[in-house]
Amino acid sequence: MAQPTVPGDLPDPGSLTEAFLVYEVEVADDGVRYYGEPAGPKESVLRTLAPLFRRRGYRVSIHYETGEHVLVATERSTSIDGVPWTHLALFVATVLTTLFAGSQWYGVDALADPLALGRAWPFALAVLGVLAIHELGHYALSRYHDVEATLPYFIPMPNVLGTLGAVIRMKDTIPSRRALFDIGVAGPLAGLAATVVVTAVGVSLPPVAVPESTLVARLELGYPLLVRGIATLLGESLRYGADEMVNPVVVGGWIGAFVTFLNLLPVGQLDGAHVTRALVGDHMASIQRLVPLGLFALAAYLLVFENGRGAQLWGFWGLLSLAVLRAGTATPIDETPVDRKRKVLGVVTLLLGVLCFAPMPIAFAG
Repeated sequence: MAQPTVPGDLPDPGSLTEAFLVYEVEVADDGVRYYGEPAGPKESVLRTLAPLFRRRGYRVSIHYETGEHVLVATERSTSIDGVPWTHLALFVATVLTTLFAGSQWYGVDALADPLALGRAWPFALAVLGVLAIHELGHYALSRYHDVEATLPYFIPMPNVLGTLGAVIRMKDTIPSRRALFDIGVAGPLAGLAATVVVTAVGVSLPPVAVPESTLVARLELGYPLLVRGIATLLGESLRYGADEMVNPVVVGGWIGAFVTFLNLLPVGQLDGAHVTRALVGDHMASIQRLVPLGLFALAAYLLVFENGRGAQLWGFWGLLSLAVLRAGTATPIDETPVDRKRKVLGVVTLLLGVLCFAPMPIAFAG
């Protein structure tokens, strides 16, 4: 029986027999599809075949479709082709929503005077700067390790923060635990540096007056140790009278700290999961199961002992962590343990995440 042929420089089906016995090859829109039978578990097959495809400029994934196993090979590219319109559109939309959110923190009625949105630029710059630096940290290290990743996707949201954050997508197999660690840790460390700068600038700026009738006047932020520590070192206050509040740039620092803490949770595809997976290997499966339990326990504590202030937030993140838990964690090809320096840096980074934690990050006053 003749072996199926493949186009270009893709591996010959016969060279895959040790891990994947191919009986048909198809060229499709999503790449070249090898139909066959895997010789072992999915992760084992990918760990065996991914280096072979990677050397030839392809990434691979395995799917089970209509009763058949399919190995899909897609050409890799770390370059940006054309104008990234989707990224630009989301960024512009997020600029607008953060300006609108900032107008509320500055006590500006943007609906009555849309041009007044421009007065909220310090808030928008602080928020977008922290998020962008965090994601560009991931992007830079992805490029360094030749891992295909997208530019940041900013997520606009017309709420009091103006955004739900930003993400990048890694569309590639991760070559090693070292690469997984570097990519995972780069975002939180870059974001933390930006958060420290934004917070220091924010607490040094004068407070603003906020009308009692506005929504933000009824909000109370719970500041983590990181923000409180910076304010103390600079001799600045985070609490003012009933008609005044911190400069909105401080809220940008608060967002940076909150995002850093959430991202460092060791579950699913979050940064903390990448760092922890690189440090402990397969023990990650047991560790990440504790995250939803911890979040639900925190929500229960606040419900019982703090009149429910903040309980809904952590309950929501508990449910979300269950969802990302089901999505699984990144699995590197090379399982060689990381070096001692990375182990120390990983532990320090996870501990810095604790400084970004506040039990009641945001709640209605009263």
